[in-house]
Amino acid sequence: MDVKTGVKMTAEELTAFLAEIFPQIASDFVIDEVGERRITVRLLVEDRHLRPGGTVSGPSTFALADVAVYLAVMAMVGPKAMAVTTSCSMDFMRKPVANADLIGECRLLKLGRMLAVGDVLIFSEGMAEPVARATVTYSIPPG
Repeated sequence: MDVKTGVKMTAEELTAFLAEIFPQIASDFVIDEVGERRITVRLLVEDRHLRPGGTVSGPSTFALADVAVYLAVMAMVGPKAMAVTTSCSMDFMRKPVANADLIGECRLLKLGRMLAVGDVLIFSEGMAEPVARATVTYSIPPG
């Protein structure tokens, strides 16, 4: 059964929450937009996110997908820091632009009491076609 709730955390609240819970990575991400069961998150690409050859690395792209779904879930259920990734499937479709941010457009496909499933299309800023797509499942702690 899907949980029918409104947005419980704003972009500003999610940014502060991420800085508190994951200070080691919080400055890598900017929340562009939050809505009902959707969020747009940007990875601020720097040299440390690049692999040899100058393209954005797979782990950095995965991090964007994972963080986008995590924040989408938090936006809908409120701050539950112990939600964890239980599954991820990722397709890398195109070479991202090296000197451009990655933008993850996430929509929650299912938001239940215990599990949430999100789909993320990832774009290089300035490109019309997605560079990657991920489906991520999160386990939501009770209470």
